[in-house]
Parts: sequence; C-alpha cells; structure tokens
Amino acid sequence: MSLQEFGLLLFSVLVSATGQFFLKVGALKLGKVTGNNLISHIFNILTVPELIAGLACYGLGAIAYILLLTRVKLSVAGPSASLIYIFSVLMGYFIFKESIPIYRLFGMGFIVCGVILVVWQK
Repeated sequence: MSLQEFGLLLFSVLVSATGQFFLKVGALKLGKVTGNNLISHIFNILTVPELIAGLACYGLGAIAYILLLTRVKLSVAGPSASLIYIFSVLMGYFIFKESIPIYRLFGMGFIVCGVILVVWQK
C-alpha cells in the first residue's frame, strides 16, 4: 500500500469514526428507544442535526473507501478498515469517559498488529 493509498484509507477511517461520534451524540439527544416511541424516534432521526452529520460522514467515508477499492485489493482494504474500531474505542474513552478494560486493550493491539501484517509489503 503506497503512502497515498494509506492516506485515503486513513481519511476514510477517520471520517467514518467522526460519523460514529456524531451518531452517538445524536442518539443521546434522541433518548432511549422503547416499544412505545420507536416510530417517533425513527422520524425524529431526520430532525437531529448530529444524526444527519453522522450519516453524512458515513457517506463521505464510504466514498473514500470506494475510491480506495479502485486502487487496493479488497483483501488489504477490508481488514485495514478495521482501524475504525481503534478510533471508536479511543473516542469512547476520551470523549464519553467510557472505560477500556485490559482485554479490550489486548484486542485493540491484535487489530493493529493484524492491519500491519495485512498491509506489509516486502
């Protein structure tokens, strides 16, 4: 994977992770869904700016990923996209004050090692 391709992958991952952030913030504004408010929540999704921003970020991330797929094998791009999990856990920790148990840290380490092995070129 060239530096330009890695940059495109990183852009896709970061924009998608930003989308997750906005979706979480919007979901918190929306409140918990129950059987009684399911339909209204679905319609209210269109009125929460953070949810619209999150969906837009996901769309932009998907476009960047599609552009990446024109240059890189799926067997490289697909596993590399799992870096979004790392950013999601870090956002949860730093922004939403979620804990990171030790087993999750090990899992994140395995993901990073796996991505390095997948993109490694001789």
